[in-house]
Amino acid sequence: MQIRIEAADFPGRSCGPSPDSPGGYHNIHVGIERLNRRDELLDLVPGDGPAAVWTLDCTVVMSAAGVDLKGPYIQGPPGRRFIYLSWGTVDDADAFTLFRRAKLWLDSIPPDVRDLALDLGALVGRLSLTDRKGNPLCAAVRPPLIEWSAARPT
Repeated sequence: MQIRIEAADFPGRSCGPSPDSPGGYHNIHVGIERLNRRDELLDLVPGDGPAAVWTLDCTVVMSAAGVDLKGPYIQGPPGRRFIYLSWGTVDDADAFTLFRRAKLWLDSIPPDVRDLALDLGALVGRLSLTDRKGNPLCAAVRPPLIEWSAARPT
């Protein structure tokens, strides 16, 4: 099966200061973090992009506990799976330094949407990448911050 994350409403290439970075963050980029490889990101996109689409292949495992999605970009134990959307700065040497992550929780997918996605072959999550304060979206991301739907693979 395929999982497609469609993102819009980017926050920009800079955001305000934090205790760890009093000067703020600059040249911000975002990507999908690979399982157990914090520095390996799928399709790093500048923070001022108009939109982004990340496509992940996953394996569906049926068990007595229900449907479990596994793959190289799916994190967490069974029943608590998620996808990390990782925000960081990129320096002049193209080195990425993580400063914030969002967890796209797969346990929040409505069962009817999940079941239709299993039939059609793709699950699509649509979201805005800007939080209420105008910063990069972070923390737990569940509906209504993300809208899940079923589709055919691309």
